[in-house]
Amino acid sequence: MNTPRLEIDCAKIVANAKRLISILKPHCISIVPVTKVFMGHPTVAASLILSGVRMLADSRIENIERMRHAGITIPMMLIRTPMLSQVERVVLNCEISLNTELIVIRALSKAAKNAGFLHGVIVMVELGDLREGIMPDKLFDIIRQTLRLSNITLKGIGANLTCRYGVAPQQDNMDFLAKLAKEAETLFGIRFEIISGGNSANLLWALDLDPHVHNAVNQLRLGEAIYFGVEALYKHPIAGAHTDIVTLVAEVIESNIKPSIPKGQRSINAFGEMPQVIDRGQVKQGLLALGRQDVNPLGIIPPRGITIVASCSDHLVVESAGVALQVGQEIRFKLDYSGLLSAMTSPYVSKYFYH
Repeated sequence: MNTPRLEIDCAKIVANAKRLISILKPHCISIVPVTKVFMGHPTVAASLILSGVRMLADSRIENIERMRHAGITIPMMLIRTPMLSQVERVVLNCEISLNTELIVIRALSKAAKNAGFLHGVIVMVELGDLREGIMPDKLFDIIRQTLRLSNITLKGIGANLTCRYGVAPQQDNMDFLAKLAKEAETLFGIRFEIISGGNSANLLWALDLDPHVHNAVNQLRLGEAIYFGVEALYKHPIAGAHTDIVTLVAEVIESNIKPSIPKGQRSINAFGEMPQVIDRGQVKQGLLALGRQDVNPLGIIPPRGITIVASCSDHLVVESAGVALQVGQEIRFKLDYSGLLSAMTSPYVSKYFYH
């Protein structure tokens, strides 16, 4: 098989999604898998549908269109506020979008009316992480004006935490979101279908809920939890979930014994860096055909006995503690979220899906 390549076990994706559905069901929380790290790949979408989920989500309309063109008909949610330049594509391909700007919701209303569709909207509220979300004191005014728009269905409210500053979802901010939802329902005489509490960082909070106590938050948008089998705050494994769904395979193209100290006057390297150098004597160095144009080197984890010491556009420099590497040998790496995101995006990394 080609290298570098990603090997993706779709059966384990199905199993992890089923596991999360099962453990969140007692808390009346449904999951919406987010496909963005796989660029909306139809094989991943089909695997998620096999698990029993009822909706998929992505941040890019291009990914959602890719799934639609592949025959995926399950409802879709756009989880990044739509661009004004893309509202027509959004209403044609998505049943729901997350929104923070009234001008965008009005444009969605116009586009949906022209297309003869109804489009669902979730209004996102700022809870402290300072990425997307309207300020809470503006929420009721946004809701009031949204309810007046034709061809728009207000599905509920939502929030997102952790992605910018690492603010943790906890009982107090989830209670505040629920309080806002209740006040809005009372004020406008409506009933929200969805209160979307957040992402994979919400799992520790969700799993600590008392299943006998009513919880208003009824939806989580999950990516990392499904594809890595961990919660997103501390990367703790989820009981019963697979943590080895994706492997990155790279090939050795040079193997030598070399000094660990460069020779000659030093300046910054091709990326404006001046790496620290420690004299370790002669080392068993290997070059892999894997560079920063293929993957974020900070997002990959080498196997035991191999250390990553440098990366360039097209090469990964490693040292082996035991036997010297052999030219043509394949090295298998684990990845974190940033590693998978970059490798999936690179056209130079082949993708192999299997069950």
